[in-house]
Amino acid sequence: MPTLHSPNLFLCFLVIMLVFFSPTTSAASIDTICDDTPFPIFCKTLLPNNNASINDLSRFSVQQSISMTQNVLSLLSSYLGQRSTLSNNVIQALEDCQNLCNLNMDFLSETLQAISSTDTIEKFKGKDLLTFLSAIVTDMQTCLGGLEDITLPSSLEGALVPPLSNGSMMYSVALAIFKNGWVENVAEGRILAGRKPPPSTGGLKLYPGGNSVKVSQTVSVDPNGSGNFTTINDAIAVAPNNTDGTKGYFVIRIAAGVYEEYINITKTKRYLMMIGDGINQTVVTGNRSVTEGWSTFNTGTMIVVGQGFVAVNMTFRNTAEAINHQAVAVRSGADLSTFYRCSFEAYQDTLYTHSLRQFYRECDIYGTIDFIFGNAAVVLQNCNIYPRLPMEGQFNAITAQGRTDINQNTGTSIQNCTITQAENLGSTKTYLGRPWKLYSRALYMQSYMDSLIEPAGWSIWSGDFALNTSYYAEYNNRGPGTDTSNRVTWEGFHLINATDAVNFTVTNFISGDSWLPATGVPYYGGL
Repeated sequence: MPTLHSPNLFLCFLVIMLVFFSPTTSAASIDTICDDTPFPIFCKTLLPNNNASINDLSRFSVQQSISMTQNVLSLLSSYLGQRSTLSNNVIQALEDCQNLCNLNMDFLSETLQAISSTDTIEKFKGKDLLTFLSAIVTDMQTCLGGLEDITLPSSLEGALVPPLSNGSMMYSVALAIFKNGWVENVAEGRILAGRKPPPSTGGLKLYPGGNSVKVSQTVSVDPNGSGNFTTINDAIAVAPNNTDGTKGYFVIRIAAGVYEEYINITKTKRYLMMIGDGINQTVVTGNRSVTEGWSTFNTGTMIVVGQGFVAVNMTFRNTAEAINHQAVAVRSGADLSTFYRCSFEAYQDTLYTHSLRQFYRECDIYGTIDFIFGNAAVVLQNCNIYPRLPMEGQFNAITAQGRTDINQNTGTSIQNCTITQAENLGSTKTYLGRPWKLYSRALYMQSYMDSLIEPAGWSIWSGDFALNTSYYAEYNNRGPGTDTSNRVTWEGFHLINATDAVNFTVTNFISGDSWLPATGVPYYGGL
């Protein structure tokens, strides 16, 4: 049986009292509040019609989200207790849902604690919580998508899918109300003390002249036996659990070599930094793919969820060929995660930027179809993007962004990157992206595009799906692939100016100034 992360009972009582008796905030119409959510009818059936304030209703909706998540976790635990009657792919999908729901319990509990007794929160805390509530929507969509991709026993489908679907709608309602109630009018303020590790005045430097990195402990990995460990996973296992980063990073130095192992950095392994000997020197490799029975979500050679993760000077590779379809090199669902001078090599679905806030600097990304995909708030800066030769009859799409909710603060921002072919693509068509989900959001700014980019720039997903609801943009790019005279004419495509582009920079889009200095990784915050 999994442990259910029940919120503090006092907080639950406090939320109820505030919803029904708060005299300090003005009341708002339930109809007005719910009409501003993606599911107004569902919202009106759940919210108490008692003239509560929008802040009180936000607290109520988060508490309802917690209750629904607890119910789903109980169901998942019950079915996983009968795993001997289930197929391997059903077990894998249920375990994915269980892990994702446990993450959501963490995000929801932290959100409830932050807003339980105040109508004013600091600016950066508001952005943190908006990120968490955006992520729970992504996590639930990932869970539902995994179940849709397999054949569930009819009894399990009937019992599990409805509460999951209701939970998904509840999450969207909670996100919308929180955004309208707090984030739009959030108080200015500094970042909460201790929330993220501060830069130190001594210690490790990742590049000459850069910030020093605060280090709590360093261990080494060498396949020849001259380090503390011979495998990366053994080194990760000894890292402390649930640190807040204030004592610095747990650093794993990884010698040159080819490491044939699958790495899974769980949510308990926080503020872990891996430093290799260089791209194509320190190589982590695997070959899981969907054709071998793995879900896309689990094909990653490396999967990282632990907050504050940093990787430097490494190659992550999935050697499954294009014929094996989806095969991920790295999946990151780690908030405040950073990759510096790393290479990601695969074909379809190479880099899965699943959720939360991520930054990639001076990295190489190789792939074919949708090879940078997911629903994180992510900035790729000064990276090299290399479309590869796909299977015959296929085309390349660099991005497939997965934003499903208009209130999510997610998207893929590609800044000052270089897009050139990895090998001769012949007549292969290559596009900047296509809309995977209804509110897909991706943009390219200040980047070099070689002539491999199709004049239309962007490709459809299916028919006219999401062409008018997505947000695709280009700003001040250069190179022969940047001629926009024949770009798509979708309502969702935009040629933007600097005023719009600055919203998708490191400083504004991922709040990078508040956490990137501590990583020691170079970046620029604006245009």
